[in-house]
Amino acid sequence: MTPQTSDYLGRTLVSGTLAGLATAATAAVAGRRETYSYSAPLNATSHIAWGNVAAIQDRPSLKYTLTGFLLNHAATTFWAAIYEKVVAPRAGAPDSSLLKPLLGAVAVTAGAYVTDYYLVPKRFTPGYEMRLSGRSLAAIYGMLALGLVAGTLMHRERRTVSGEQAL
Repeated sequence: MTPQTSDYLGRTLVSGTLAGLATAATAAVAGRRETYSYSAPLNATSHIAWGNVAAIQDRPSLKYTLTGFLLNHAATTFWAAIYEKVVAPRAGAPDSSLLKPLLGAVAVTAGAYVTDYYLVPKRFTPGYEMRLSGRSLAAIYGMLALGLVAGTLMHRERRTVSGEQAL
């Protein structure tokens, strides 16, 4: 594995994890507010593996909640890989504007939304829509974008502190 590939994979895992945690936490808080269950939205995400019965589960469980969390994390890491390949190399320089990574993250997130709700079969949608309002979905996708940007900012800061060349 080349150093560039290793760096790309590392950045993808960091931004994917940040985005995954941010979206899962946002979904959980929205779930508590709208369904009185922190785990209901993540359970609904596991409909990909367990069918629509997952969407009516309110209690936390390894079967539904952990599966939903892992599916969400895999999805955010997928979108982070695209972001890190297309946007981050142009937006990660220490002297570049915050606007570049933010606009890039918004574009990738818009692509995620269109893919999730217009391009993939219903069985592969995130499932949040089964339990949460459109307003909560917007917050989740907003957190996806912010998680991607956070990864870029962390990488930018690390490079600045260590004195490395810009991307």
